[in-house]
Parts: sequence; structure tokens; C-alpha cells
Amino acid sequence: MFIDSVELTISSGKGGAGSTSFRREKHVTQGGPDGGDGGNGGNVIFKVDRNSHTLSRFRGINTLKANNGENGLKKRMHGKKGEDLIICVPPGTQVIDVDTDEILLDLVDEEQETTLLEGGLGGLGNWHFRSSTNQQPRYAQPGREGKSLHIRLELKLIADVGLVGFPNTGKSTLISVISNAKPEIANYEFTTLTPKLGVIKVDEFKSFVMADIPGIIEGASEGKGLGLDFLKHIERTKFLLFMLDITNVRTLEKQFSLLKNELSKFSQSLSVRKFAIAITKIDALDVKDTNEKIDSFFKSLNVEKNIQNGYKIDGDISVLLGDFYDIKENEPHFILPISSATNQNIKTLIYALNNSIEMVNDEK
Repeated sequence: MFIDSVELTISSGKGGAGSTSFRREKHVTQGGPDGGDGGNGGNVIFKVDRNSHTLSRFRGINTLKANNGENGLKKRMHGKKGEDLIICVPPGTQVIDVDTDEILLDLVDEEQETTLLEGGLGGLGNWHFRSSTNQQPRYAQPGREGKSLHIRLELKLIADVGLVGFPNTGKSTLISVISNAKPEIANYEFTTLTPKLGVIKVDEFKSFVMADIPGIIEGASEGKGLGLDFLKHIERTKFLLFMLDITNVRTLEKQFSLLKNELSKFSQSLSVRKFAIAITKIDALDVKDTNEKIDSFFKSLNVEKNIQNGYKIDGDISVLLGDFYDIKENEPHFILPISSATNQNIKTLIYALNNSIEMVNDEK
């Protein structure tokens, strides 16, 4: 089960109490105090686990607590430190204070390990309190209490490419064709109810990760449909691929405009993210209708078809790849008609996406 938000109360361990003890050995008179210190309480540590992609392990769990430190012992022996609580989370997890809504940790790096709460200090044994005027101290410090926090874990998937489109535009079909992901596919809207990640292999040495989120509808940024819950999963993607369905009742222009508008309302950073456009299901219409709709879309964006990188639909060039190193602000890196059902231009799409990701990486 995919879970991307949970609330927990976490606590570090309490420190162990110091010992009140006196040395008692044969032939040793007036041995004096020898109470040892209590052990520190366990810390709460968050660790990134790249092998997990969901917060489902925390389902049904309300509290997590590190172990308390053990009490001090005689002969100045320290109590054992409490065992740390190590909480493993997927890359992209944010730890948020529920009371203040402050982001305490943003865990994105592989194997990242961060201590959020330190355990309480162990108390000092009575050995520390000996003096010339108090040779038999009968006092030892109690251990300090641990700390507690009411937190929310929010998962935002990390991927190279995020798919954006209305329901039933072919996002799940595409990711199933080009990656190892196996999402549910059916001829009705909202078959994708949870985000999916797929690894796309470019060649023997190169690959990238693609994220498929549930379809966005008009008003998603205001809470309609499923988009609001899952738009956050493309916030961390380096590159967006808009999926426009050529068979949809909305024109390609209308689909693109509505999607861009929803992203802009949800997040200003998403509205300026580098992107490309895939026009899907081109096998469903005849060549004439397909090219007419694509021509109209190109004109609406005020761009021209690029003959230099001509990928053709029955002789008519209907793709823009452009010069990857001369792309204007807020312009698509490429526009590519595809068919996942017939694999038309799918290889081209993979290589074009890989080029775009490399270019975005080079800019950082």
C-alpha cells in the first residue's frame, strides 16, 4: 500500500540515574563513595533508505521511542547508553513539526543520517559529590528526561521526469512500456490512484527515473480530484513531460493551457520547471486529422517544426526537438507525437528525455 503522509509522536530516551554507592571491601576502611553515572538516553535518528518508496511501514503506529539509559552501578561503573531509535524513510521524506508546521528535516540524499532528538543525559553518581566536608554523599543525580515531538512525515518522490496530464491520457501505458513499472491500465479515468516510479534504461550505462502521478483535472490545485494530494510528488522532479491526448474532447491547446495553469496555482517553482510535450495516442486517428491537430498546436505555441531532427508520421514532419543548448525560457525542450500502443517514436522519446535531463543536470 502506498502511503505518503503519517503523523507520529517520537521521543528520545531518558537518561539513567546516577548510583549512590559506597566502596565495601575487606581490609579497606572508609572506602568512600563509588557510585557510577547513569547512561545517556537513546537518540532519535532519521536515515534515508533508498530501497523504500513509501511510508507504509508506519501505518497504524502512533508513537516511537528510543530506549532509556541504564542506571549507574557501584565501583564507578557507568550505566549502558540507551539504544538509539533509527527511523528509516524513503528519499524525499520531509519531517514536519505538526504544531508549528516547520520543516525540521528534508531527507533527500542517499544514506543521509541525521539526529533529530538527543537522549537525556545520565545522572552523575555520588562519587562526583564527595568533598572534604561531605565525605559520605548520599545524593546522586536523576537522569534527564528525553525530548518528544509530534511530527508529520511527508513523502515527495524523487524522480528525473514527472508525467503530467489529464486522466486517461496514456501516462500509465507509457511508463509500463518503457520501464519496469506495472501500473493498472484500463479504459476509464483515475485508474492510477497512487504515484508510480519506473526506471527507464537508455543504454548499458545510462538510465533515469520517471514518476507517474494520478491524472490532474481542472481545479486540482484547489482540491478537486486526486491531483492535490499527489502534485507534491512532482515538486522534486528535474523535468516535466506533459502528456496531451490527441483524442481528448479538449484541444491540445486547451489541455496544455489548463495543466500549466494548475501547476502554476499549486507551485510557482513548478510553473517554471523545464519541460517537454508528448502528444499521445496518435495511432487512434488517421494521418490527416493527426497532422491538422498537431499543426494547430504548434501555431498556438508560436513554434515551428524542426526538419533537422525530423521524425515523421507517414512523411509529414510533426516533431520539434530544437537545439538543446538554445532553448528559450518557458519553451518546451521538444514536442513529440507518440503511440505507446504501436511504439511509434518511443525510442526517440527516451533519448530526447535523457538529453534534456543531462542538460538540466549540467546547468546546476
